[in-house]
Amino acid sequence: MKISVFRKEHFNAAHRLHNPRWSDEKNARVFGKCNNPNYHGHNYELIVQVTGEVDPETGYLIDMKVLSDLIKEHVTEKFDHKNLSLDVEEFQDLNPSAENIAIVIWRILRQLLEDKYELKVKLYETERNFVEFPA
Repeated sequence: MKISVFRKEHFNAAHRLHNPRWSDEKNARVFGKCNNPNYHGHNYELIVQVTGEVDPETGYLIDMKVLSDLIKEHVTEKFDHKNLSLDVEEFQDLNPSAENIAIVIWRILRQLLEDKYELKVKLYETERNFVEFPA
């Protein structure tokens, strides 16, 4: 039987949605306020879902302290109070949309977790706007 556990984290980050191959006019038309050349920020809520089988010896699917530490070390500390567009390597050539941020977080964590676990990332950019990867 499979079960899922969830870990919720929070980080604050700035970004600018911008496609350097487009004109300033097209960027402004497509991305609106999110294309502000001075950037803008969000209070992101991150929910990491791990799914798998309960270990009969521990009663755990995964040690939640281990999961928490992985997220904090490899995601939260990397993204929190950063300008994603300027400060985070993964977004140097990737538009830091909520969709792309969620995919980047999933890729980071997928490398750190054993293959026996299924992984899903849900990222709230605002209270009403969120993405989930994989869908």
